[in-house]
Amino acid sequence: MAVVSKSSDKVVIRMPAHESLANALRRSVAEVPTLAIDEVELYKNDSALYDEMVAHRLGLVPLKTEGKMNEKTKIELKLSKTGPGTVYSGDLEGNAEVVHDNIPLTILKEGHKLELVATAILGKGIDHAKYTPGLAYYRHILKVKGNAQIDAIIQKSAGLMKAEKTGSTWLCDLNEATQHAINVIDDKAISDSDEMLFIVESYGNMSASDILKKAIASLSDNLDEVVKAFK
Repeated sequence: MAVVSKSSDKVVIRMPAHESLANALRRSVAEVPTLAIDEVELYKNDSALYDEMVAHRLGLVPLKTEGKMNEKTKIELKLSKTGPGTVYSGDLEGNAEVVHDNIPLTILKEGHKLELVATAILGKGIDHAKYTPGLAYYRHILKVKGNAQIDAIIQKSAGLMKAEKTGSTWLCDLNEATQHAINVIDDKAISDSDEMLFIVESYGNMSASDILKKAIASLSDNLDEVVKAFK
C-alpha cells in the first residue's frame, strides 16, 4: 500500500485489494462519528421555507468534528437575522465551527426574521446521511498493452497516478474518454490490474486522512465482533 497524494481535503492510496475489501472500507466511512445539527427549535420563521425544510438544511451544514468530542457532546448554536437578505451558514453562532460560511439557508424579505436555537451532536452516517464526513470510492488501476499510438495517448493523459511502463505494458489511471480513444485502436488493450486506487474526499468535518484512519478502525472493530460471535 502506498500514498499517491494527500491533502486535508483528499487522500489517494494505492493498494493491492479485492473489490470486497475496498467496498467494506468504503461503507465503513458511514460509521465514523461526525458532528451535525440534530435538533432545531424555531422561535420565528418568516421565510418562504417550512420549519422542517429550514431544519433539514441546517442538518446538512458541515461542522468541525474535534477529537475530544464523544457521545455525550452537545453543542448549542444560535441564529437570529432580520431581512432583507440571505441567511447563510456563517450566521450560526456557538461553540461549534462551521466549515463553510457561505452556504445559503433561506432568504428573508424586508422586516422578516429567522430566529432559532440548534443542537449539534455526534452521529453516524449509517443512521442519517448528514453525519457522513466525506465521500469514499475506488477503482482498479488499469493495465494497458501499449504500442506507438497508445503510448502517445497515455503519455498525454492525466490521472490520479503517474503512468508506469514495464516492457510494453502500462499501469495507469485513465478517464473514460481516454479509454474510449484506446479502445478504438485496440479493444483488447485495456484490462484491470490487481491493484486499486482508493480515494477519500472530506466534506470538511475532519481531514481526509482522519476519515480513512477512523474507517479502518471501525472496520477492524466490526470484524472483531464477527470473530467473537463464532467463538
